[in-house]
Amino acid sequence: MGFARYAIYYLPPPDADWARFATRWLGWDCTTGRTTVPPALDGLPRPWDEITNTPRHYGLHATIKPPFRLAEGVTLADLLTACAAFCATTRPVRLDGLKLTTLGRFLALRPVGDETALNALAARCVRDLEPFRAPLTAEERARRAAGLRPDLIRTLDRWGYPHVMEAFRFHITLTGPLKPKEREAAREVLARHLTPLLPHPFILGELALVGEDANGFFHSLRRFPLSG
Repeated sequence: MGFARYAIYYLPPPDADWARFATRWLGWDCTTGRTTVPPALDGLPRPWDEITNTPRHYGLHATIKPPFRLAEGVTLADLLTACAAFCATTRPVRLDGLKLTTLGRFLALRPVGDETALNALAARCVRDLEPFRAPLTAEERARRAAGLRPDLIRTLDRWGYPHVMEAFRFHITLTGPLKPKEREAAREVLARHLTPLLPHPFILGELALVGEDANGFFHSLRRFPLSG
């Protein structure tokens, strides 16, 4: 299978109860490359497939280095080698836990505790793997720059994506954009089922290289333990 773009994700351990539930909730398992059967939940404000349509293609993940095309002359084997080297020199990050929260118009899981080490890891990943990223096309740049503040446009032009470095916020997206009342109703439903399963502490112990297929779905290509 060929891939148009690649990214570096945090993928939760597939055997964790919270990850199994949230993967079924999204409807796509990027580890197995298969659709999932959603849990039967009462009280949702809209049909399940509408609520999860936007994040479904990406699977249950947190973006560390956003999707990018490979630079000219770079191969997938080169990128795999670089990812392995990065993770071999990077220590795991421990936080107090995860919590269900509102992030803009979305619902997401966010870390509990001091995020300094987590933000530093993400920044170093973006920076160290930058040579493997092809420059944005004019169309990509125009689409991503629409409506951004000047500082985010500068970040976009430097790193190919606006919400990295100082603008980075670790999150695991669970819904597409929702109206306020819909968002609160969905939050109440998810909180009943998901919150009791969330990890305390939360340990980020590995990263994954993922690829985007021709239909826009992401697949896990290889997981790398953080062993620095």
